[in-house]
Amino acid sequence: MMRPHSFICDLAAKVVRFEGRKFLSLKPGVDEDLLRPRKGAPEAALYIHIPFCKRLCPYCSFNRYLFEEERARRYFRQLRQELDFYLERGFTFRSFYFGGGTPTVLMDELVAFLEYLHRRLPVKEISLETNPSDVTPETVRILKDLGVKRLSMGVQSFDDGMLKAMGRFSHTGAEAVEKVKIAQGQFETFNIDLLYNFPTQTLELFQRDIEMVKELEIDQVTFYPLMPAPRKRHAVERRFSKIDTRRERRFYRLVLEEIYHDGYHPSTVWCFSRGERMIDEYIIDYEDYIAIGSGSVGLYQGLFYANHFDLDNYGKKVESGQLPIAMSRMLPRRDHLRYHLLTQLFGMKLLEEAHRRRFGRGTKEDLGLELRILRLLRAVEPFEGGWRVTEQGMYLVSGMMREFFTALNRLREYCMVGGI
Repeated sequence: MMRPHSFICDLAAKVVRFEGRKFLSLKPGVDEDLLRPRKGAPEAALYIHIPFCKRLCPYCSFNRYLFEEERARRYFRQLRQELDFYLERGFTFRSFYFGGGTPTVLMDELVAFLEYLHRRLPVKEISLETNPSDVTPETVRILKDLGVKRLSMGVQSFDDGMLKAMGRFSHTGAEAVEKVKIAQGQFETFNIDLLYNFPTQTLELFQRDIEMVKELEIDQVTFYPLMPAPRKRHAVERRFSKIDTRRERRFYRLVLEEIYHDGYHPSTVWCFSRGERMIDEYIIDYEDYIAIGSGSVGLYQGLFYANHFDLDNYGKKVESGQLPIAMSRMLPRRDHLRYHLLTQLFGMKLLEEAHRRRFGRGTKEDLGLELRILRLLRAVEPFEGGWRVTEQGMYLVSGMMREFFTALNRLREYCMVGGI
C-alpha cells in the first residue's frame, strides 16, 4: 500500500511532468531582438556545451557525439564564432559553465578556448566537467592555471560491476579513486557525480559508494537519479528491468542519513558539500543564462531557447553569421514564475528579495497557492529572507526536479532523433 507522503510526492511529480511538457513546447526559430542585453538586467552566466565523448554511455540523454578529432576542432572554431555573436550584441560574462559530452576530450582546443575567454572577458569563475580518464597531474595544473575553480568528475559508481552494467567503460572503480586523489584539494571545489536507482543497483552497493566518498573526504558530491529520455529508458529496461522511481525514496533516505547527517550540507537537493562550495547549477545561481554550443538550452529575460542539436545544422548557421537557435518560446508569466519556484527550491531556498527583483512583486502575491500547499506538506518553512526547503521536503523537491529534467531530456531526444 502506498504511504500518504509517497502518494503526495508522486502527485507532485506528475504535476511537474505536465507543466514541464507545456514549458518545453517550443516553436521553430527565434526573435533575435529578444537576445540583446537589457538595461538594468542582472548579468547572465554563460553555459558552453562540448558534445564529444570517446565512449557514449547508454543512459545519457545529453546531446553528444562519438569523438572525431577533425570534427571536434571545427566545432571549437564555430563555438568561438558563436560566442563572438553575443559579445558583438553587447553581452559580457564573468561566470562560465562547461558541460558535455566531455569538455576535456581535446585538451589543446579547450585550453585555446579558455585563453580566448580570458582575452575577451573579465573571467571570475569557471566550472568544468571531466571524465576520470582525462584527469592527470598535468591536466589539473593546466586547468587550475587557466582559472577553473570547480572541477566535476563523472564517477557514477566506484563499483566495477555497476560501471559495467551502466555501460560506463571510461574507468574502473580503482582508477576513479586514483583520479579523485589527484584532483582533490587542487580546486576551490572538487565534485564527483554519482548515479542512483539504476535497475541492478542495490542499496548495499550504493552504501559502499557513499562510504568511499566519506573515506576520500571529497569536497562535494552530486547524486543524480536515473532519468533517461523515453528511447534510452526503453533500452535500459529491455536489457535489465523496469526503472522503478518508487525505489528512489530508499536511495535518497540513505543520502540524507549518511551524507546530510554526517558533515555535508545540501547546496541543492542533489548536491552536498563540505563547507561553502561552488555548484554547477547555474539555473539556481543566475536568473539568466546564455547557452552556446550544439544542443545547449538557455533562458534570457523569459525567453527559453534551444540551439540546433545536429552538428551540421549548428555549423551551417554559425558559419552563415546567424545565431544557431533551432527553437524558442517566450514564457508566459505564470510558467516563468513556476520555473523560478522549482529551480529555487532545488537550490534549497526561495529568496524574497531576488524574487521581487525578478518579478516586481512578493512571493506570496505571485505564488501564494503554491506556497500554502508546500507549507501544508511541511516541505518549506519561512525564514527571515524568504522560504527554505525542510529536510522532509527535500525528497519531494527531488522528485519534482527529476520530472522536469526528464521532460527536458525528452526534448533533447526529440531534437537528436529528428536531426534538428
